Amino acid sequence: MVSKKLLEMMNDAIARELQVSIQYMWQHIQWSGVKGFAVQSELKKIAITEMKHAEAIAERLVYLGGSPTTKPTDIIVGKALREMMEQNVKDEEKAITLYKEIIEQACKEKDHTTATMFEGILRDEEEHHDFFTSVLEDL
Repeated sequence: MVSKKLLEMMNDAIARELQVSIQYMWQHIQWSGVKGFAVQSELKKIAITEMKHAEAIAERLVYLGGSPTTKPTDIIVGKALREMMEQNVKDEEKAITLYKEIIEQACKEKDHTTATMFEGILRDEEEHHDFFTSVLEDL
């Protein structure tokens, strides 16, 4: 059985994934203009990926005996493309830090399945971070 700490960390991850999936989807829907057009489809793809992460984490959490949260962390859509991308970079950095901590905790608890799952999610989050920082460089 895993610790309460790991279950809480996983719920934090679900709340974050719910937050950014909504945030990125609303950015995708609301943004317009030439620069926005260039990132709209990627925002939608990332939003869908984030929702899949939330689902996978929730399924694992239930398997481990936890109850997944339904409440996202604070959603900050932003008004201008720069503001959106700056917020997204911050959110991805928080996710990267949290997921590294979850991997470490899961390894300590010999929960290799959870650690492996989060290693895959971490790779996605690093790609998202790279995308958002690349967009910022061009603004």
